[in-house]
Amino acid sequence: MRFIFYTHSLVSDWNHGNAHFLRGVMRELLARGHKAVALEPENGWSRVNMMRDQGAVALDRFSREFPELTSFTYGPTFPHEEVLAGADVVVVHEWTDPALVRRIGRIRADGAAFTLLFHDTHHRAASATTEIADLDLDDYDGVLAFGETLRERYLRAGWGRQVFTWHEAADTRLFKPRREAGQDGDVARDAPRDVVWVGNWGDGERTAEIEAFLTGPVRRLGLNGTVHGVRYPEDARARLAAAGLDYRGWIANADVPEVFARHRLTVHIPRRPYTEALPGIPTIRMFEALACGIPLISAPWADSEGLFREGRDFLFARDGEEMGSLMRDVIADRDLAAALSAAGLETIRSRHTCAHRVDELFTVLDRLGTPKTRGKIADTLSALLLQEELK
Repeated sequence: MRFIFYTHSLVSDWNHGNAHFLRGVMRELLARGHKAVALEPENGWSRVNMMRDQGAVALDRFSREFPELTSFTYGPTFPHEEVLAGADVVVVHEWTDPALVRRIGRIRADGAAFTLLFHDTHHRAASATTEIADLDLDDYDGVLAFGETLRERYLRAGWGRQVFTWHEAADTRLFKPRREAGQDGDVARDAPRDVVWVGNWGDGERTAEIEAFLTGPVRRLGLNGTVHGVRYPEDARARLAAAGLDYRGWIANADVPEVFARHRLTVHIPRRPYTEALPGIPTIRMFEALACGIPLISAPWADSEGLFREGRDFLFARDGEEMGSLMRDVIADRDLAAALSAAGLETIRSRHTCAHRVDELFTVLDRLGTPKTRGKIADTLSALLLQEELK
């Protein structure tokens, strides 16, 4: 089958965790013999900021790390109608421009044969309901929502014909355990550090939570650690430094497994809009951390769908004091750390890989009656792919 994904960006994961998931899904589809390409706006916010932060080397890095993946940029004159004519399945991400969301729906309504899905992986359905309500989804065959509470919001509001829960997951081709220091094939060349957190500042949506569940406990216990992420203001960087945490800026997701391997534990700190308005939805970083086998301690969130086994796959800290106590336990007790590592990895491999999500996607497509094949690929898309191969 031929899949086209409209995404905010495939090549940039600068403050854009959904790129991690989409890369994994596309790689799984390609491994199964399907065709999959992404289309992203030429001036997308994440892409522009990555280029400003890292330069063209970041694009080269993407091509080296994910050589099988193809993404084309589009601008005002891009021939969407011609490109989509050869698709079997089109998935449009929630950050796509509303006018283009409507245009793609009209292409479908005018007789195009592809199955059309809308994919929501953000909290705007709860925090900016007017913006989502204004999207024209009448001609979309279904909605993929990355959590049950989000699916329920779409159903209550009457957005979309059918709505399916489709959680994010770990790309286990990339996110997997690396050897610890001192073992053959060692990637942890430095002495292990205590705590690592990979996450963005989040527009003030978790400022208090970062203090309660990261900087506060680390400071009180006298631990060391590392923080990776973007959009940290000067005062936030000062707080990290005062707590004994080294701020090291943006990190490509391809480098994250190695960083996890150099630390004893990590934390999960969800943004407030998710814990308050969309409970039950963890960040993709949680899936990825557990896939790498690093012990994880989480700030509170309601695992209402039973995605994990609380107390086995990871530990919950109800407040900052308990977070500090659990950090101390995990660092001091190697058996506890090993048990958490093994259990979390087991759950990811059995339930939460991108392969599982592709299986779920095909279940959705079967329910919607999507044919397994449709004619030849459109000439315009064939030309784009050939051009990419000749580079």
